[in-house]
Amino acid sequence: MNEKPKQIIVCDDDIDINESITISLKHDGYKVIKCFNGKEAISALDKNHIDLIVMDIMMPGEDGIKTVERIRESSDVPIIFLSAKSELNDKISGLNIGGDDYMTKPFEMLELKARIKSIIKRSGATIEKSEKKEYKIGNIKIDQDSKSVTIRNKPIKFTPIEYKILLYFVKNAGKVLSSNDIYKEVWNESEAYNIENTIAVHIRHIREKIEKDSREPKYIKVVWGIGYKMEAL
Repeated sequence: MNEKPKQIIVCDDDIDINESITISLKHDGYKVIKCFNGKEAISALDKNHIDLIVMDIMMPGEDGIKTVERIRESSDVPIIFLSAKSELNDKISGLNIGGDDYMTKPFEMLELKARIKSIIKRSGATIEKSEKKEYKIGNIKIDQDSKSVTIRNKPIKFTPIEYKILLYFVKNAGKVLSSNDIYKEVWNESEAYNIENTIAVHIRHIREKIEKDSREPKYIKVVWGIGYKMEAL
């Protein structure tokens, strides 16, 4: 039986960019819903099963950041931000409120498609039958069947990327993992460049959810000059 094509929302008020991305993704077999503002994107998400959203940040009215804040109230759909701005603060804002990745305009279409493919593959990855289904460290419990996380017996919502990073740490408790290790595992990319800030933002967000005091982390700790380590409690 043929696999159902993945459906993507492309939300960008620039008609030419929106059309260019749409044509390219359709050529690769994706179904695409074009939206030109946040309101249209939220409406499309409510009415359809969506596998990923490409979201421009700088849009009139409700911008991409505010739109994704609303989306994250009810959905963990993977989101890639696009922006003409290259400032670090813009990137961090997008990742902080639940974005999974970020690309600065102008960008290479092949790179965007590679990131889309990677994130969809990771978010929909199936679990091998021989793989352990449940992990527990301290007060953290991860159920791989339901892809759910409970902290101190309370269910906590994670974005797909946050979930995969946390799972990678838990599976490798006690080992030191570099930013490159994390990026290559979670984003399924063979090469990683200048991604330290991206990883740091995601880890900070994870800490805010799993730690009693994120400023004094008990679980994920920095190993200066090398990377991070999940304490095997």
